[in-house]
Amino acid sequence: MIHYKNIIIIGTSHISPDSVKEVNSIISKELPDLIALELDPLRFKTLVSNIKHKLNLLDIFKLGLKGFLINLVGAWVEKKLGKLVNTKPGDEMKEAIILAKIHKIKIALIDQDIRITLKKLSKRITWKEKFNLLKEIIKSLFKREKLSFDISKVPSERVIGDLTKKLKKSYPSIYLTLIEERNYILAKNLYNLMFNNKKIIAIIGAGHEKSVLDIIKKEEVK
Repeated sequence: MIHYKNIIIIGTSHISPDSVKEVNSIISKELPDLIALELDPLRFKTLVSNIKHKLNLLDIFKLGLKGFLINLVGAWVEKKLGKLVNTKPGDEMKEAIILAKIHKIKIALIDQDIRITLKKLSKRITWKEKFNLLKEIIKSLFKREKLSFDISKVPSERVIGDLTKKLKKSYPSIYLTLIEERNYILAKNLYNLMFNNKKIIAIIGAGHEKSVLDIIKKEEVK
């Protein structure tokens, strides 16, 4: 968690029970004017409705075949990891939405439309990255690798830094599209919200937390 001026940034893991507790505790204590979420309208709608969105042929058309497959694999991985810690992906966001409704707090969705993100990734991802990704998936099927951190908790800053460096080296297109560009979008949206709200709690993935704050500080000195 980072305090900066009128913003409190909570860096979460989307499958961590600890993140759900932290979100509940901080929102209940601080009672902000606004809760900013790392969501876009489509993911928000999916999260708050009890109807599960099943990927279909129309999704292939919207996202592109590669984007569709990436989304499918990503959703499957998050679901499997979530089962291990008895938490559904996005439970910390859901908790924030429930508390916002109870305390009549405004919500802002500060992420890019997931369809735009996946379309960009589909166009950018190289054959080398696809090969590396396939190799990692096949390897994981035959050899269970021991994780260097507890997936039920939010990874430390050091672990996040190490994972980010590995991602940038092995999958530069994925890093650019899912991390770097979205850091700027999240930061820009948060920066604009700072002027019209007394107290903001922003809930974003722990991997974005530090970079988003750095970009906000740079925006202020422009």
